[in-house]
Amino acid sequence: MKLKKTTKRWFVVTSVPLFCLWLGFVGYIDWAMHQPPEVFGRVMSNMPMPAYFLFPFETMWSEARKGTLNVGDTAPSFTVTNLEGQLPVQLAGLWAEKPVVLVFGSYT
Repeated sequence: MKLKKTTKRWFVVTSVPLFCLWLGFVGYIDWAMHQPPEVFGRVMSNMPMPAYFLFPFETMWSEARKGTLNVGDTAPSFTVTNLEGQLPVQLAGLWAEKPVVLVFGSYT
């Protein structure tokens, strides 16, 4: 009977601090996911690979980066350089002339 109580106490004494450390770790990763890409990249470059299995990375990432656009909203304007790297092009300037389709991905 005494062994059972000792085992239960040991389990509680070890699991509570481990859970608190895990919660702090998840909070830190969540904070990093809401930072600019440079900060997030710096945090994740120092993260050991097995750490990805310790928290719900994909769910947290989807929530952190979901944005605020809804169907039918006007796309935000931004400036990029053309393929030749010379002229800056604004998205708002393109859709005034004709519809614009942005494709993110590779079709090779």
